[in-house]
Amino acid sequence: MTETNHPTIVVDNLHVDYKTFASGKAAKDRRSLMSRQRGVRVVHALKGVSFVAHEGESIGVIGHNGSGKSTLMRAIAGLQQPVKGAVYAASRPALLGVNAALLGDLTGEKNVVLGGLALGMSPEEVAERYDDIVEFSGIREFMDMPMQTYSSGMAARLRFSIAISRDHQILLVDEALAVGDKAFREKSEQRIRDMREQAGTVFLVSHSMRSIMETCTRVIWIDHGTLKMDGDPKEVVRAYKKST
Repeated sequence: MTETNHPTIVVDNLHVDYKTFASGKAAKDRRSLMSRQRGVRVVHALKGVSFVAHEGESIGVIGHNGSGKSTLMRAIAGLQQPVKGAVYAASRPALLGVNAALLGDLTGEKNVVLGGLALGMSPEEVAERYDDIVEFSGIREFMDMPMQTYSSGMAARLRFSIAISRDHQILLVDEALAVGDKAFREKSEQRIRDMREQAGTVFLVSHSMRSIMETCTRVIWIDHGTLKMDGDPKEVVRAYKKST
């Protein structure tokens, strides 16, 4: 990264809370919340996280399960409202997660079309990129079958292929590289590096330290909702491994 690279994301003193019942279910209904107030507890998912991301950076996000990594990605994407602090983005971030919705009763082919349109492509652009998307996914022989017949790995591969079919200034990848065989993971990691070199900013949430080390130029470590460490991948990953 050079000094001339412009900021693309500013996370400023970000706090995110969840209200849950003792059962662990989210407390969404206000009337239910009033009637079961004693069973409600507040989970402080993020506690004052601050950092700045720049053009051309690929930022790994690491931490144990429940540390707040996915909550951070959702907040950056604008899907989770903070209780305090703010997120500023140079353009709308695109969140790619393993749980991103595809329509199970539609074929893979129709999901590619709808996914491309949802990303802002014109029908003509979708048609132009269709073969590349399918080729990247490696599941061409299943494209005429309903998505509900796909394994979770096949669906995730198609989802990733759709998401990276266009360039994003800011791309958030949440555990999406954990699926597929070695060849697909390597291809996906190379695509992320290509996007970074095109002056995009990529966030990669992963439990794979190998993927983080080979793909990212910077790593942030989230621990119990706080920013524990931010810096060189080797140094942060070394400290994280030592702590666990």
